[in-house]
Amino acid sequence: MGEIVVVDDEQSMREFLAICLKRAGHTVETFAAPALALARLREHRFDLVVTDLRMPGELDGIGLLKAIKSPSAPLASDPEVILVTAFATADTALAAMKHGAYDYLTKPFKVDEINTVIDRALEKRALVEENRALRDEVAGRVRLANLLGKSRAMHRVFELIGKIHSTRTSVLITGESGTGKELVARAVHTEGARASRPFVAVNCGAIPEALMESELFGHKKGAFTGAVSDKSGLFHEAIGGTLFLDEIGELSLGLQVKLLRALQERRVKAVGAVDETDVDVRIIAATNRDLEAEVARGAFRADLYYRLNVVEIQLPPLRQRKEDIPLLAEHFLRKFGAEHGRIPRLSPAALAKLEAYDFPGNVRELENIVERTVALGSGETIEPDDLPAVRATRTEPDAPQAFPPEGVDLERLVADYEHVWVTRALEHAGGVRKKAAALLGISFRSMRYRLAKLGFEKANEDDDEPPT
Repeated sequence: MGEIVVVDDEQSMREFLAICLKRAGHTVETFAAPALALARLREHRFDLVVTDLRMPGELDGIGLLKAIKSPSAPLASDPEVILVTAFATADTALAAMKHGAYDYLTKPFKVDEINTVIDRALEKRALVEENRALRDEVAGRVRLANLLGKSRAMHRVFELIGKIHSTRTSVLITGESGTGKELVARAVHTEGARASRPFVAVNCGAIPEALMESELFGHKKGAFTGAVSDKSGLFHEAIGGTLFLDEIGELSLGLQVKLLRALQERRVKAVGAVDETDVDVRIIAATNRDLEAEVARGAFRADLYYRLNVVEIQLPPLRQRKEDIPLLAEHFLRKFGAEHGRIPRLSPAALAKLEAYDFPGNVRELENIVERTVALGSGETIEPDDLPAVRATRTEPDAPQAFPPEGVDLERLVADYEHVWVTRALEHAGGVRKKAAALLGISFRSMRYRLAKLGFEKANEDDDEPPT
């Protein structure tokens, strides 16, 4: 059974359909005007809309259909739509199906006929929802769109995307370079209602300031030297879809003012134009800067910051989600291995070497390392020596500001520092000493020596299991 909206300007038809549908067990709400129905659809989730085609006023049945199926429609759900009319033509039927109607019925119709069509429409709606839920469940484990991750940090990102992807809300994505901010922006777009419309990306730091206004808003012929014809800007190219403003912190203060106005008014004016034009665009911005600090020092407008930062998605660096490294490495191995006709595998020691590295370049650096390793290698297995660019991350101990006059106990300082890293390696390796040795970049024999020297329990030569 479903929740159904009936729209018809004739009271007798509304009452007839309401009686039929309620007898079949459905919940029904009726409206005499499409505008009233549309307002209700913004508030409540419905499964199906049955609407007359010809109705007085600015909005008729086709107009209502277009509004429901628009990628930017701020509706509570995405209901199926059935159009009914007493004036059937091939053109109107084609228009109805073209704009996303489930079916098209001609008056007069039999009760059994419309019940059958409605049952089928509700079955389709149920299947779509079931598939979407199943896709989200499966994807939520390790993948969302082109994002990969099984870490708790990435699951939080997935959950936030799931909450906001079908809204019109502006989003600010923050994170270090190489963490995949554009992939997150594309995931928000492709998972939402605007997926069928354009995704337009621009790097705000890659275009000279003198050209940036024209790139964003367009220009008219003759507006400046070199403007030999009219040009539509990126806002116009992204109408109905998403405009991704990467490195938003690079935008000049003058352009920040004009961008703020465009976001507030949802209207833009091309360079050299007199009139403004409406633009229906969702804005997603990204930055690797601390915009709050930029606001505090006057380099970024506070009003624009709050307009962009309605929802913030903080993308963690790879060093804070190291459990994702095996998943990402396997993905890149398959990607680049397919290009070279062979898909090698990582040995446990090579994987341990990757997991011990902090990746200052984040996921982009991991991708580059895997691509280079696959391109230069020839074997079926990647060993630690095949990863010369990867070095165990070294964190320097806190150093005194000045050498103490009484001197230092160097042996004790070195032993303490060594003890810290051996302990961390064992914890990271789950107590497996051979894996801990690989993480530290030393042989197992050297590991046994250090364990004995530092007071850890001794390990046998063949010990490769966690202690019990």
